[in-house]
Amino acid sequence: MTLSRFPVADLADLPEDLRDRIGAIAEKSGFVPNVFLGLAHRPAELRAFLDHHDALMDREGGLSKAERELVVVATSGANNCTYCVVAHGAILRVRAKDPHLADQVATNPWAVDLPPRARAIVDLALTLALEPATLTEADLDDARAAGLTDDELWDVGAITALFAMSNRLAHLMALTPNPEFYLMGRTPKP
Repeated sequence: MTLSRFPVADLADLPEDLRDRIGAIAEKSGFVPNVFLGLAHRPAELRAFLDHHDALMDREGGLSKAERELVVVATSGANNCTYCVVAHGAILRVRAKDPHLADQVATNPWAVDLPPRARAIVDLALTLALEPATLTEADLDDARAAGLTDDELWDVGAITALFAMSNRLAHLMALTPNPEFYLMGRTPKP
């Protein structure tokens, strides 16, 4: 199976800082996510992507880690991005400790029975992913009424924007998900 339509870098050929960063991820997960190999043929862009990703997804405060992944899955499902739905669906299953949530949000986010806060997060991500020009102050007020702070509203918007870009690159590359992602969070660890 082809990983990408475009050149795929070998981890050993990357600059040391990227080898170290990707190596740390591989050590934690047990494999190198294909997205890094697919983006690595342009090291400066991979470095910028990782910096932006980490600034949004690993920062202190704001949305919880599971809520951040909820935004990614809703956005990626709206954009029909198989790679990101599979990869971040796995992370959402693990972080939310729910083997069903990611599949439901990715395939029909409007029908998922969610608590009000999660519903507001998904609805805002969907608006920004699908019809950003329709966003109104009333939409933001609804999200605030569900308990989101302005800082968390920014998290939803920034994560949606980053992953809209990531989704489009994954489509361009025809990026193949790692097989390991499919079972993560579905079965108990041995």
